[in-house]
Amino acid sequence: MSDADYLSISEVLAQLLEEFPDVTISKIRFLESQGLIEPERTPSGYRKFTDLEVERLRFILREQRTNYLPLRIIKDRLDDETGDVSREIPNASEVSTLGHPAARATVPRPRIEAIPDLGTRHDSSQQILEQDPMIPASQLRALRNEAKKHADKTESLPRDQLVQQMHVDPAFLKELESSGLVSGHDVGDTTFFDPHSIAIAKAAARFQELGIDTRHLRAWKTSADREIDLFEQRILPLLRQRNPAAREEALNMLNEFIDLGTELRTALIEREVTRLTEQK
Repeated sequence: MSDADYLSISEVLAQLLEEFPDVTISKIRFLESQGLIEPERTPSGYRKFTDLEVERLRFILREQRTNYLPLRIIKDRLDDETGDVSREIPNASEVSTLGHPAARATVPRPRIEAIPDLGTRHDSSQQILEQDPMIPASQLRALRNEAKKHADKTESLPRDQLVQQMHVDPAFLKELESSGLVSGHDVGDTTFFDPHSIAIAKAAARFQELGIDTRHLRAWKTSADREIDLFEQRILPLLRQRNPAAREEALNMLNEFIDLGTELRTALIEREVTRLTEQK
């Protein structure tokens, strides 16, 4: 397969946004970190997605949105398949997305308000929507950003489940919390951890197995904090304008900063690794 047959993560995001307006690059990376997708990598570290990986992503996102399945169940379903998930995935044009809050955010509000009982009249409302003219780009951006507020929060795990699934020692998880590397939110007497903290805990546990403990990992947090501070200085003036176009520009800029930061770190590390491992 030639490089022209692969898609970058930004191209994948562009394909998914129409059907899944709440999906983000961070979400795709998280799904990769959980082992649900396995994009290939270029020598410089860029992700390369095949059409099959994109279809796997569609399958995962639809299962989350339609059936509210946790990722571990979706992963089991994917693992049970022969690898061709496309036979279970209907054409995007045949899939109803009106039942999900994020999907509703992509529908022009004036038209929806004119449709009584949207939940029970999907067929007729869908026909009306298909007759709508193209929505202005500025409105699409505003609606898409509104949809991002509904980003999936169902994948948070309680402490005991995180410990069991990720094989993280409870004392080590407490140590990560004390260091500020992960943070949870309490619901009643149970602490839940969001997907980012889950990914951090998983990576930190493996680092510990390799002999790098929490006090060393603080360097990564310090570096990340400084990086975000720098990005924040650049996008805050746009966010303060309080208009959808400026916010969209800020979010796009932030995503690019994140990708560039990843590329820069990778290149710097690879250069030093080459120096370290090359024969003198």
